[in-house]
Amino acid sequence: MGLTIRQIRDNTTHARHLYQRTRRQHFAVGAFNIDNQETLIAIARAAQKLNSPVLVEVSSGEAEAMGIENVRDMVDNYKKEYGIEMYINLDHSPSVEECKRAIDAGYEFIHIDISQADHDASEEEIIAKTKEVVDYAKFTGALVESEPHYFGGSSNVHDTAIDYEAIKKTFSTPEGAKSFVEATGVDTFAAAIGNLHGKYPVPKQLDLDLLQTIRDSIDCQISLHGGSGTPLHFFEDAAKIGVSKVNINSDMRYVFRKTLEKVLAENPDEYAVVKLMPQVYKAVQEVVEEKIKAFGSADKAVV
Repeated sequence: MGLTIRQIRDNTTHARHLYQRTRRQHFAVGAFNIDNQETLIAIARAAQKLNSPVLVEVSSGEAEAMGIENVRDMVDNYKKEYGIEMYINLDHSPSVEECKRAIDAGYEFIHIDISQADHDASEEEIIAKTKEVVDYAKFTGALVESEPHYFGGSSNVHDTAIDYEAIKKTFSTPEGAKSFVEATGVDTFAAAIGNLHGKYPVPKQLDLDLLQTIRDSIDCQISLHGGSGTPLHFFEDAAKIGVSKVNINSDMRYVFRKTLEKVLAENPDEYAVVKLMPQVYKAVQEVVEEKIKAFGSADKAVV
């Protein structure tokens, strides 16, 4: 069942208030990817237990698999059932048309990422299409996020070390961030400071000094993608500097699969897989809870 425009605007107003609270109270909100209902349940339970606001997010592939409107309905149902503060973010969408569909469906957060599909997209094209989404989002009040170039890695488990010399070439700069935000009018700038999509055999290292200079150069919100596999103290410091959102995906996918493999192996004669899922919920929920505590968002929900 779709939301009315009034309901959508109420939700986006609350979402904007959340981001304002992150800045005033120095915490970050977790944006947790889902690709199934089980993961959504785990996020909802973690949010309820710790009284934390959360963003549920879907990439283009996840949105295609579950349906943009279906995700809206599922989140609304669990939001009501658990009595929690929960929003939806369309994550790394390479399509202006998909972003508009998500805005129409009432998504409170939209991440337009033209370079996701075309790594060589020009700055002019990225700015023009980002601004098109920003302008369209004004009707509902949805918050738009973007970045001026391709963000590396993939939301998977990698067996190679991180080549930081190569990654540093894609780091954000204070000048670039300021120029991009002014040209597009985005609500949130996705900063690249050593964060990288995916889970790697070595911990990620974030350049917090660079983050501080970026924070000093722009007034809008800042997000960190690729939060999986990052030592938790980096998140604590980033929230104090002024990061409003941190994305988590691979850490959840990893524990989901490993736990599911374990319970399947332990129960070879059980074909009602739904009976085996409570252990999986619990494992994913523990990951979400760990991140919420590091982000400082526990007991920050406003319902």
